[in-house]
Parts: sequence; structure tokens; C-alpha cells
Amino acid sequence: MSELYVMDHPLIKHKLTFIRDKNTGSKSFRELVKEVAMLMGYEVTRNLELEEIDIETPVAKTKSQIISGKKLGIVPILRAGLGMVEGMLSLLPAAKVGHVGLYRDPDTLEPVEYYCKLPSDVEERDFIVTDPMLATGGSAIAAIDALKKRGARNIRLMCLIAAPEGVKSVQETHPDVDIYLAGLDEKLNDHAYIVPGLGDAGDRLFGTK
Repeated sequence: MSELYVMDHPLIKHKLTFIRDKNTGSKSFRELVKEVAMLMGYEVTRNLELEEIDIETPVAKTKSQIISGKKLGIVPILRAGLGMVEGMLSLLPAAKVGHVGLYRDPDTLEPVEYYCKLPSDVEERDFIVTDPMLATGGSAIAAIDALKKRGARNIRLMCLIAAPEGVKSVQETHPDVDIYLAGLDEKLNDHAYIVPGLGDAGDRLFGTK
């Protein structure tokens, strides 16, 4: 079974409060999502491999560590996942960014892939899939399916908030994908909205309804 990491850093908790607040406007909402994504990035990248190199400081020669040559990819689920990309890129400027677009079939209510653009060297990269909300888990599962179908082998899922139902679905379907959250909420309501949640992340990011 995959690992579930729920962040307990005070700064993340503080900023998440204002992300949830219905009175937070789009500009502040976007800035907060970017900041929380960046803070979460420290934990998501904790297990990156290091290698030792020789350098010379202004004082002496020494050995020091850098991230080994592992290639990274960030894949937002369109459209709300875009709000988390800039924060991640501020930490990982060399990462490539792919995109997965999904829509919900009005009859089956299942997610349908309409767009997928990934770096050409998929099999060589570790991927971080971003989406602010993990509700039923349907979109996250479909996005991970899309990556695996194209050869991705090492995938992590990073969301601001999640419902337990969504976490369970992803873990059962993709037990090799670790999940990173800023907050784990109470439940889904009858309309499959996360409670207490933060509303529609895409609408709040981009000022639409």
C-alpha cells in the first residue's frame, strides 16, 4: 500500500486556512496555492537521491552534495492543477512540465482523457502529479493511468486537500503511488464535494463560476 503524508507544518496550516476562507479573492487564492505548493515541495522531494562532488569554497576544497542526475516531471491535472506548478518550479526549475486534461462524461460520470502532453523521456523521469483537490479520486486515478500507459514508473500525487474516500480509491487502484496532502478533510457530501473543503479550486483560481 502507498504511503499517505499529511503535512503538519505551521506555515502550511496557516496558509491553508486562508485558502479555505470563502472571502479570499482569486488573486490571494492563487498566491496562497503557489506558496503552499512550494512548501509542500520540500516534503515531496525529501527522498531525492544525492551524490557527492568536489568543490572549492573561498576558504578551502571540500566535498559537498547535490541532487543526483534524476530527472523530474511535474504534471498538473487541468485546469486546477496549474495553480500548483509555479510553486513547484520555484524549487525545481529544471523539472519538465507535462499536462493531463480530463472531463467528466455526463452519462457515466467517469473521467475521460482529452489531452496528454508529457516529456519525451517519460521512462527516465520521476513524476509529481498536482491537483488541489482529491475528492472521489476518479481524476487522479485517470491521470496516473495516463502516465503509466505512456511508460511512467515512479509517480507521486500531491494535493492540497483530500477526502478519505478519494485517498482510499487511489491507494487501492495505484498502491505504488504515494500521496502528499496539506490537509485531510472529513468526508464527501451527497454531491461528492469535499467537506469542509475549499469550494471549486479551478473557479477560485481563475475567477470563473
